[in-house]
Amino acid sequence: MKKIKIFFFIYRLGGGGAARTLLNIVNYIDKNKFDVTLITLNFDYNYDQFVHEDVRFVKLRTKRLRSSIFELAQLLKKEKPDILFSTVLTYNIVAILAKILSFTKTKVIVREAALLGGTSKKENFKLAVAGRLYTFATRVVALSYGVKDNLMHRYKVPENKINVIYNPVDLVHIHAEMNQPLSNEINTIMERYHKVLVTAGRFVKEKDQHTLLRAFAKVKDVDNSCLIILGEGELEASLKKEAKDLQIDDRVYFVGFQENPYAIFKRADVFVLTSITEGFGHVLVEALATETIVVSTNGKPGVEEVLDNGKYGLLCEVGNVNDVAEKLTQAMNFCEEERQQAITLGMERANEFHAAKIVSQYEAMFQQVKGVNNE
Repeated sequence: MKKIKIFFFIYRLGGGGAARTLLNIVNYIDKNKFDVTLITLNFDYNYDQFVHEDVRFVKLRTKRLRSSIFELAQLLKKEKPDILFSTVLTYNIVAILAKILSFTKTKVIVREAALLGGTSKKENFKLAVAGRLYTFATRVVALSYGVKDNLMHRYKVPENKINVIYNPVDLVHIHAEMNQPLSNEINTIMERYHKVLVTAGRFVKEKDQHTLLRAFAKVKDVDNSCLIILGEGELEASLKKEAKDLQIDDRVYFVGFQENPYAIFKRADVFVLTSITEGFGHVLVEALATETIVVSTNGKPGVEEVLDNGKYGLLCEVGNVNDVAEKLTQAMNFCEEERQQAITLGMERANEFHAAKIVSQYEAMFQQVKGVNNE
């Protein structure tokens, strides 16, 4: 049987959840059934090295997103793939416009991970236009049922065009990496304290690390604890200033982007996330997979789905410093039986998002879009 030819498009393979998701799909997809090409703009980035050798990796000549529309359209016209798949709102718009300009029969599938909705009339108008463009896609993958509902009711995407598929998480890679030795810097930090809290994420408003810092200021003296923060972003200076103002800068460690965060998660006592909103919460599954107790704000719509309303981790109210502090204290004071029960449940939940299992759902969708019987 002729392979289904698929182009996967993303801006760059940076350190975010979208890049990890796309990598897991292209690496795990059955190459006996699918001819796979991964396309990015002309960047060298963190995750390039993790693209498997059996994946064709193409970088467009431009670094400008606007220019990539025309380059991608030319590539579609030249190679005529069966399917073009993209993820993240802005890149999805590029993919749809490139398909239109290519005048090919290529079918576009876009993945939406966010709960779209702006805070201003201008932003809402922009998102409304983008949402209408989604109607040109053959299929839209929603990262959660909350994202699906938002696409249907706010942006009028027909329900029969939407597939809900959770993030694929590469548990094999995580389990291999989590037992690797720590860097000297991280190891020295962890040995200094009895309880270690860790978080990871971009330093942007949506991740709300300010709430985490304020909560940690209330619990820092619980059993000699510290907070390790992984990530980078535009709010780094502001967050460091807040830590200093709260007089916790001697207990808070900003360690930047870490190529192997899983070894740090594994050795921490608690992983904590204080996002305002999460389309899914990829990092929560990764933390559960490393056998670490999770505390998270109930960032809509994804967190409550991943943690099943608190079954697999302690949930807090978004932006509620006292609630976060209370749940962190509770998690740090777990007895051994409670800790082992939380770890066991977390591992069971993480296994439900195993990349091989989730990618099989993508394969079935691709075959359905192409009109191939997948039996």
